[in-house]
Amino acid sequence: MDLGLKGRVYIVTGASRGLGNASARALAADGAKLVITGRDEQTVKDAAAELGPNAVGLATDNADPAGAERLVAAARAHFGRVDGVLISVGGPAPGFVADNTDEQWQSAFESVFLGAVRLARTAAAELSEGGVIGFVLSGSVHEPIPGLTISNGLRPGLAGFAKSLADELGPRGVRVVGLLPARIDTDRVRELDALSGDPEAARAGNESRIPLRRYGTPEEFGRVAAFLLSPAASYLTGVMVPVDGGARHGF
Repeated sequence: MDLGLKGRVYIVTGASRGLGNASARALAADGAKLVITGRDEQTVKDAAAELGPNAVGLATDNADPAGAERLVAAARAHFGRVDGVLISVGGPAPGFVADNTDEQWQSAFESVFLGAVRLARTAAAELSEGGVIGFVLSGSVHEPIPGLTISNGLRPGLAGFAKSLADELGPRGVRVVGLLPARIDTDRVRELDALSGDPEAARAGNESRIPLRRYGTPEEFGRVAAFLLSPAASYLTGVMVPVDGGARHGF
């Protein structure tokens, strides 16, 4: 299936590793041009080099107030326009209510929430009909995840923002979508499993609760993201798509 991505220009944040990187690879494989970001300059440059000549890497922290404008300017400078953005940020510090500090909450709010809002707002002003804004969120949008209290607090609010944005931008032909990963086999998820003290047992227990009985792969997630960002999904907006192997049992 031709997704219609060839020549289209996307900004993908958090793309030096994990789900952002998998999404960038899926977009590039179908012919998209990319501006990707990561916090470490060398790492993001290496990731861009692996994606090929139609990818540019830019070291950017989502919490930087000037970051959104820099990314849009880079897309214009290198490729002449922006057709979409995928906002993916690393998960905030794990912990329970009594564990997480004010500093951890503030840092996560600046990066996970406000940084995402800022980039979406900047992109919305740039995108024309057919443009798209995607958010990589979490299954915690629907159900809290034990031990991830900060994420449980911020991700649902960001999903609400995304839905409001979809309503506002829809009349302009600009779409807004969200992806809700659960247990995808990334470094982040392996680190969370390790917190239990017995990673293999934690993984086996989690897999037993997933109808497909396994963790997803980053590549599987990336293909879903590429589809949602593509013209092939042109009538999908305001939706939150679980990428979780059926772990969420509600409709």
